[in-house]
Order: sequence, then C-alpha cells, then structure tokens
Amino acid sequence: MAFSRPKRRQYSEEEMYEYAVGALARRMRTVAELKRLMRARVEDPESEYAETLVELVIRRLKDQGYLNDSQYAAYYSSMRRDNQKFGRGRVVTELKTRGVHGSVIEKAVDAAYEAVSEEKQAREYLQKKRLKKPKDQKETARIFRQMVRAGFRMKTIFGILKKWDVDEETLTALEGEAVQ
Repeated sequence: MAFSRPKRRQYSEEEMYEYAVGALARRMRTVAELKRLMRARVEDPESEYAETLVELVIRRLKDQGYLNDSQYAAYYSSMRRDNQKFGRGRVVTELKTRGVHGSVIEKAVDAAYEAVSEEKQAREYLQKKRLKKPKDQKETARIFRQMVRAGFRMKTIFGILKKWDVDEETLTALEGEAVQ
C-alpha cells in the first residue's frame, strides 16, 4: 500500500512547529533535513511566507535546544564508528549528504576518530563483515572495493592486503583502479 503525500496548505507557525517537533521525535535530523521536510508540506515552498515560516520554526527549535547540527554530527560519527565500524571517509560523505556544514563535519569526525587506529578499525570492519583472507584476484578486488566504500584510506587498505600476502600483480591492478 502506497502512502499518500501530505496535503500542501497554509500552515500556522504553531502547526508547523508541532510537525517539526514530531519529526524530531521520530529521529534526530539536521537543519537541512528538517527544512526540506517542512518545505515539502507548505503550499508554495518558494513564497516569502513559507521561507519565513520555516526559518522561524528552525530558530525556535535551535533556541530550545532541539536542533543542533554539531551535536548531531558528533553523535552520528561516534555511532557509525562504533556500530558499523566505518572509516572516517564514509562518515564525512554521509554527513555531507545530510546537509551538515563542512567545518562542523571536520570537528565532529576529528573528535570521533581522534584515538582510533584506522588499521584496527578496518580489521574490526572486516571481522564484522566476516571477510577473510582472499583466495584469488576476484575476491581481493571485492574486498578492496568494499573497504573503499566503507571509507578507509588506500594506505590502510593496501597495508592490510600486503599483510595477507596478496601478490604484487593484484595490488598493482588495484592501485590502477584506485587512481581512476
């Protein structure tokens, strides 16, 4: 069963505030995500009234402490590091897609990954995904691509592959793939 889109209409500030609080109650969101949700509900998202309404609600939520991108980024970074064992590159990319400002991302990710050894994190990721030493080139390439998607640096990935005694020919081919 498909869900119907919310009706677009003129909302009062109080109605939009209640909607925003409800959205934040379901899960933490960034300022950009919440703005996008609210703009999708108003009748004419480009109107001056709609922009003012959205900005007023955002300001009110920030003043009350319900909305804070730096707290969101710090929490998100530590959760992705601890639960999914992702590398910092993946976390940075995901925060950017969620609309968090670059300087906020940099501070949060630096703080979250400050005392973390990237090689240890990568090994924990491999263990979590139940990835073992590859038997052939195809498996090596699959593991390499998976670690790149998980946000680990090339230096770390190649270090692990070399410790697994992957032949130089395969490593050279992967380096060529990484450059492209």
